[in-house]
Amino acid sequence: MKSILSAFLIVFLIGCKSKQAVATAAANDNTEVTKVINGHYQNTHDFKTLNIRTNAKYEDEKQSHSMNADIRIKKDEIIWINIKFLGIPMAKALITPSKVSYYEKINNTYFEGDFSMLSNWLGTDLNFNKVQNLFLGKAIDDLTKDRWISEVVEKMFKLSLPTKDDISKEFYFEGANYLIKKEIITQASKNRNLEIRYPSYKEEQGMFLPNEIKIKAEQKDKITIDIEFKNTTFNENLSYPYSIPRGYTAIEIN
Repeated sequence: MKSILSAFLIVFLIGCKSKQAVATAAANDNTEVTKVINGHYQNTHDFKTLNIRTNAKYEDEKQSHSMNADIRIKKDEIIWINIKFLGIPMAKALITPSKVSYYEKINNTYFEGDFSMLSNWLGTDLNFNKVQNLFLGKAIDDLTKDRWISEVVEKMFKLSLPTKDDISKEFYFEGANYLIKKEIITQASKNRNLEIRYPSYKEEQGMFLPNEIKIKAEQKDKITIDIEFKNTTFNENLSYPYSIPRGYTAIEIN
């Protein structure tokens, strides 16, 4: 990717300052896989719209930048992201179950495509639900579709798949509410590694949401993005304005 904004948006697509720490507990060896998975999915998110205001920091091996991002979610239909530097809108993304689109103003470029191109770039299958789950603090994969191996690691429940192919996956949960703390997806053949961490959560309107999300993607280079939730509001009448400006150049993700 040629620009910081393009790289930020690509990794962002895979994400209140008051740290209202939700009670956590250490895992124990007696808990079965089914109990972990069922406990995780009992943490439902019952809303129509969600508006998240965040602070974010992007860093790679050559540069580091801070920015703000507004994230609006119409549940199961739209994810809209507006990225601003010093209060000035510099990039937007619009994600639906069938399409991924974004543009950025520094280089006047845009991308339009489906999730297959992003999946190839990151080395893991992506779809709308997985991106939505990332922002909500849910496991990006559907855990009910595989047979997992469970063990206790660092006082967390770790679920992993038996190694059968090039891609390995690990999910880590705390023991009180089975909130996800960390997920790691690795593609060994291409030296790709994606790690998503959730250091803490808050409870709002009966729903658990992250206080922050820390993303690290490694391939040839290492990119880190730290997202801090500043404010969240539910069930407002939100708009999702999006239009690629004239004269922008399309880019491809290789």
